[in-house]
Amino acid sequence: MMQRCGSVIRLRPECRDEYLSLHANVWPGVEAALTRANIRNYTIFLRDDLLFGYYEYIGDDHPADLGLRWPSCGIWNDSRPSRKRNHARAHVRRGRQG
Repeated sequence: MMQRCGSVIRLRPECRDEYLSLHANVWPGVEAALTRANIRNYTIFLRDDLLFGYYEYIGDDHPADLGLRWPSCGIWNDSRPSRKRNHARAHVRRGRQG
């Protein structure tokens, strides 16, 4: 069963240039970690100071697979002080494709 997942995160305006620079070339280890975690089509849209993230999960155990992702991505996430969680963060849609 494929699940569509999304989130909204507010980007700190003073860190916009840093964010764009870091995301211009995503580390291969991050891309590999997402693949191992059964995440496909990971996309981030930026509008004003809001980041809209979207991905498709194709595995059978989402919480466990997300745990596979974090060891490699933790260094990436720690290197990005430019984000702050928005209280409106939520899965925008989860369900079956077809």
